[in-house]
Amino acid sequence: MGDRDAALAAWWGTALGRAVIAVEAELLGEAMEDVFGWELLQIGAWGSARELLARGRTRRQSLVAAPGFPEGADIIARPAHLPVTSDSIDAALLPHTLEFAPDPYAILREVDRVLVGEGQLLILGFRPFSLWGLRSRASRSGFPPGMRRVLSGNLVREWLVLLGYEVVAATRYLYLSPWSRGLSPGKGTGRLLRPGLTYPLPAGAYLLKARKRLYTMTPIRPRLREQRPAVLGGLVKPTTRSGL
Repeated sequence: MGDRDAALAAWWGTALGRAVIAVEAELLGEAMEDVFGWELLQIGAWGSARELLARGRTRRQSLVAAPGFPEGADIIARPAHLPVTSDSIDAALLPHTLEFAPDPYAILREVDRVLVGEGQLLILGFRPFSLWGLRSRASRSGFPPGMRRVLSGNLVREWLVLLGYEVVAATRYLYLSPWSRGLSPGKGTGRLLRPGLTYPLPAGAYLLKARKRLYTMTPIRPRLREQRPAVLGGLVKPTTRSGL
């Protein structure tokens, strides 16, 4: 495990890290109520266990993690190179995975390869125009530790549209300061999901939920004057026109 990975794993164990993962697990539990099928694949570790998959409603939930951590991953692989058959996964979850990657769009293309038609994709990300985005940009090592960049929800949405996805839901959450020590004793995660008087600043993160669309291509016959002479056995079929 590298220094960045170790720093991130340590942050997951802090009160603030545990609070973030707890609110995201609750949010995803609501978002996955209509996510069915055989396989849900979480691509990228986020947390010390499988908290984000706990309320998945598919028959099976699997975790893909990069070499080094965490223990208990089902598949050890890089997110941009999944050892998974094409068109075989019913749903995929990217929990801040794009923000830690050198080429986030390559990961989206790889996820698109393994998702079945009409499969669902859930993406968690931090918002650039928030205290979380500000702290990440101000830190030399990123925040949470090791994060390479902050990707806006609009940018990720544009990438999804280019790949042929329909964004069916977008939710802002995390009404908690990145300088906070976490949740106060006895406080639940509900107040971190929705804005309130106790935190008037913009939400720190977002969830995008998208569906992979299949578009049926209807072949269009060329007009008669645009048709080319038929080719038989590699030779152009002769016509009755003279002058050759």
